[in-house]
Amino acid sequence: MTKALVLFSGGLDSRLVVKILQEQNMEVVPVMFKLPFGGGCCNDEMCSFKFSQIQGVPLKIVDCTKGKLFKEYIKILRNPKYGTGAGVNPCIDCRIFILKHAKPLLKKLNCQFIATGEVLGERPMSQYRKAMDTIEEAVKLKGKILRPLSAKHLPETQAEKKGLVNRSKLLDIQGRNRKPQIALAKKYKIDYPHPAGGCILCEKDFKGKLNDLLKHEKTLKPEHVDSLRGFRHFRNRGKIILGRNHAENLILEKLNKKLKYYILVPEKAGPTCLYQEFKDRKLVKELVEAYSSKNLSLREKFDKIKI
Repeated sequence: MTKALVLFSGGLDSRLVVKILQEQNMEVVPVMFKLPFGGGCCNDEMCSFKFSQIQGVPLKIVDCTKGKLFKEYIKILRNPKYGTGAGVNPCIDCRIFILKHAKPLLKKLNCQFIATGEVLGERPMSQYRKAMDTIEEAVKLKGKILRPLSAKHLPETQAEKKGLVNRSKLLDIQGRNRKPQIALAKKYKIDYPHPAGGCILCEKDFKGKLNDLLKHEKTLKPEHVDSLRGFRHFRNRGKIILGRNHAENLILEKLNKKLKYYILVPEKAGPTCLYQEFKDRKLVKELVEAYSSKNLSLREKFDKIKI
C-alpha cells in the first residue's frame, strides 16, 4: 500500500489532503511541526489530535519549541536567506526548515512521498510557483512534493508518474477564495478550525516586539518567546513586561521562574511587572501605579519607552 507523509498544520487545507489521499486508499501519516511562534492555521494540538483519531491516522508531532530545532529556527529569524514579508515572517526559509526536517522522516516512517496542503496563490510569499520551485530545490525534493489541492496547476510529481497517485482525482484549486475547500469539508463531513489571522510573525504589531528582543538578547530562549505572547512591553535600561489582567499576572509569575527577572507584584489590584534591570525599579513602580489607575493620561509619559 502507498504511504504518504502529510505536512499537517491542523488547518482546513491539510485536513482535506488527508481525506483526498485516503480516498485513493493510501496510508497517511500526518506530521505536525510545532513551531516556536505557532503554525498559523491551528496551534491547538488537541484539536489536531482529535481529527487524527477520528480519521484513524497516527499524528506525529515534531517539537521545535526547544532544544536544537528551536536554536536553528531562531537563527533563521535573525538572518533569513530569502527575506521576510511585511512582518518578521521568513515564510520561504520557514518552509525550507520544515521540509528539511521532514525529509529524513520519509525513510523512517516508510513513506513514498511528502504531501502538503499548499494552494497555489493562497499565500503571497511562499505559495506561488517560483517560491515553490525555490523551496523544492533548496531541500533537494524537486518533483517529490505533492500538493493535491492544486496538483492540476502544477507539473506531475514523481509519485504521479509512478502511478502511486491518480492525478485525475487530484484538484485544481488556486487563489485565496476558500469556497472550494469549504465545500469539500462538507462533502467529507469534517470539522476544521476557522483561520484566525494566520502566523503571528506576519502581524505588523508583533514585529517591533520581536525585533527588540532579537536586538537585545544574544541568546534567545523559549521563555523569551513565551513572554511575547500578550502583555504590555517596554524598554528602558532593560526589558519591562506588564500584565494586562489577572490571568496574565499569573502567567508572568510562572514565566519568571525561568526568565529570572526582578518582579513587582502590587499590593492592590494592578499589573504584575517583570523587569530586567534593577536600576529600572523606581520607573517600574511609577509604571505599575499608572496602569493600576483608570486615568489614561497618567500612562502617556511612558509612551516613549513602550514597544
